[in-house]
Amino acid sequence: MTAWREFEAAEPEFARRVRALFDAHKHKTIATLRADGSPRISGIETAFEDGELVFGSMPNARKGADLRRDPRFALHSATVDPVEGAEAQWPGEAKIAGRVRTADGERFEADVAEVVHTHLNEAATLLVVEWWTPEGGLRKVERE
Repeated sequence: MTAWREFEAAEPEFARRVRALFDAHKHKTIATLRADGSPRISGIETAFEDGELVFGSMPNARKGADLRRDPRFALHSATVDPVEGAEAQWPGEAKIAGRVRTADGERFEADVAEVVHTHLNEAATLLVVEWWTPEGGLRKVERE
């Protein structure tokens, strides 16, 4: 796993775009795993502090209990629709997956396993999926 600062050092321009999508809106969505292994989706707020991606959970919240039991998570930036006629300006959406470390009580720091930015090409004719993993580096595919 990789701390945000390590990912940012490896791919600064890609990290800047992903971080901008996460910073653009206060509320994001996180997926955690329930005790029976089924997924749980919750709203969450995140921050980038001192080279770490951090987030918290209210005391006794289920997502915090999920993360303490099984540290795997998937985080999704806010989703906004492309503006009709200006689709090429759509910033896209970002996803981060990995595992958390408990930093302090209900505060968690993320170890990053995958970072994804989905957006449109300049002509707004293809979907572009860029993703980074510590093992594979930055990759990209374009789809119709």
